[in-house]
Amino acid sequence: MKILVTGGAGFIGSAVVRLAIAQEYQVVNLDALTYAACLDNVASVADHPHYTFVQGDLRDRAALDQTLSTHQPDAIMHLAAESHVDRSIDAPGDFIDTNISGTYNLLEAVRSYWTAKGKPDGLRFHHISTDEVFGSLGETGHFTEDTAYAPNSPYAASKAASDHLVRAWSETYGLPVVLSNCSNNYGPFHFPEKLIPVIIINALAGKPLPVYGKGENVRDWLYVEDHAEALLTVLKKGQLGRSYNIGGENEARNIDIVRKICAILDEKRPADHPYAGLITFVTDRPGHDLRYAIDPTRIRTELGWRPSVTLDEGLAKTVQWYLDNEPWWRALQTRSGVGQRLGQTE
Repeated sequence: MKILVTGGAGFIGSAVVRLAIAQEYQVVNLDALTYAACLDNVASVADHPHYTFVQGDLRDRAALDQTLSTHQPDAIMHLAAESHVDRSIDAPGDFIDTNISGTYNLLEAVRSYWTAKGKPDGLRFHHISTDEVFGSLGETGHFTEDTAYAPNSPYAASKAASDHLVRAWSETYGLPVVLSNCSNNYGPFHFPEKLIPVIIINALAGKPLPVYGKGENVRDWLYVEDHAEALLTVLKKGQLGRSYNIGGENEARNIDIVRKICAILDEKRPADHPYAGLITFVTDRPGHDLRYAIDPTRIRTELGWRPSVTLDEGLAKTVQWYLDNEPWWRALQTRSGVGQRLGQTE
């Protein structure tokens, strides 16, 4: 099978690319190489005979048509997206352009390609989304595939809109689609503007470790390589027109994540002070959802997938990866917005 992966130089997309190549798929990586993309993420497969890179933008319909026509993929995995909530607060237009208009362009390009090929039964369009489209949970309950959409940030709203477009193209035009909504990812190659890499990098530099509000926001943490395995499982086995929630079964408060990272660093890279002493509570993000939690029953029972990496195992592996790959994250420190507090309305 040949898979076209959009956003394959990003964090989750590159994990999918690396695993797909390891599993002997052919992969075409389409990426616009915006600020959060990095070709070093896929350097380990760059010379593989089954791998091709194409620089292209979802907002360029002609480029999408050309890529599909030239490479003739059997499946499309759509991961390309603007994804940082804080940036969506500052510049929501970028999220509308890429996540909504870009998804529309891709759907129309794939529909044209699929139609020209005689609407083959085997083609699949897998749209990858987030649990943030469901809004915020209280102290109890879990998101299921039937949870009503209630996005609270410009990012979440743009992803919700893209999900609706994909569903509509399936119902109206018969496009063969599967969808998935994941919980918070973490692991190797995580761009250094998200919570876990920020905490690791700041701690190593002896800088304050910023925690929004009181750190009581709860997330379900999913190791990125587990997620990549789940995505390829959905692509291969998922029922057309169906969505699958992918969770890590690892709920934790942000403050507990930060303390766990500090304890790991105390052991792996001891300093002259406990790293937890650097924790600093800062003004909360506007509209910060309290809790996300995934009910993974459908993917577990229908497709036989569940996560293999516990939170403690994943955090230890992640911290070690950042310790071992300092040149990778140092090279990204000069990119726009990295290291700055974004997403404040005043």
